[in-house]
Amino acid sequence: MALSLLAALIALGLLHLLPQLAQWRGDGVFRGWVRQLDDTAGRGRVLLTLVVPAVLCLLLAELLGQLPFGSFLQLAFAVVVLLYGLGPHPFEADLEAILHAPDPVARHTAAQRLAEPGGQVAWNAHALGEAVALAALRRRFGVLFWFFVLGPAGALLYRLAQALGRDDTLALDAASRRHAHYVANALDWLPAQLLVFTLALVGHWDAVMAAWHRWRLHAAPTSWYTDGPDFLAAAACADIEVEIEAGDGYVEERSDPLLELARMRSAFLRALLAWLSVVALIVLGGWLT
Repeated sequence: MALSLLAALIALGLLHLLPQLAQWRGDGVFRGWVRQLDDTAGRGRVLLTLVVPAVLCLLLAELLGQLPFGSFLQLAFAVVVLLYGLGPHPFEADLEAILHAPDPVARHTAAQRLAEPGGQVAWNAHALGEAVALAALRRRFGVLFWFFVLGPAGALLYRLAQALGRDDTLALDAASRRHAHYVANALDWLPAQLLVFTLALVGHWDAVMAAWHRWRLHAAPTSWYTDGPDFLAAAACADIEVEIEAGDGYVEERSDPLLELARMRSAFLRALLAWLSVVALIVLGGWLT
């Protein structure tokens, strides 16, 4: 766990200093692998597409640990996988680009980088808030969650699952696309639930949990894999609305996308610090026992 924490800190620090590192990755190899499995379909194709790279990643990490300076090599490998997983666009840099855009057209263009492949983000406070929440989950918290749970293989599995399930430009048959979407939603569910609880702890408990309870009342038993984590976006927006109302609460503030963005950025930064603090306490507890 100590190695994982150090790798996460290094990767996040590198992306903060050099955000272009998130864009070095290419998806040509993965697209080629998807095309190689054209003779399969449905659930089996999705499993092969995702499990084989994850197993290879796991075996490579174990092999590096057996070599001289194995711990250093494993650390470097974990940082590289995290840099890949935390892309394809740097989350913080994308938010900065919107906040510092010189005109409305540039802001709207920058906001589209928060959208899923092929998607669009409308320029209003609620739509932008939802896009920020889902981008925070899929570009940062989801990757970190599965990295801390399963190591580099978990981070790679999550990133490839999101690409397979949400990128409509990949050559998939209808059955495979449906199952890939299910897997992407399933891998989102646990980190999204934990992130809602974190936002409640570092923000406004009543507002966040009320939004989460409203979702739970209407959620189907299969929603953890059939539906996306819309409850996260609703909870995050509810948290920000309370912050605005606690201030001056002017009508123009409640509908200002830039104000929504700035406050939501602060909320997710507090959530990130909370996650890293918990992992650090776990590491410290392991050293003391």
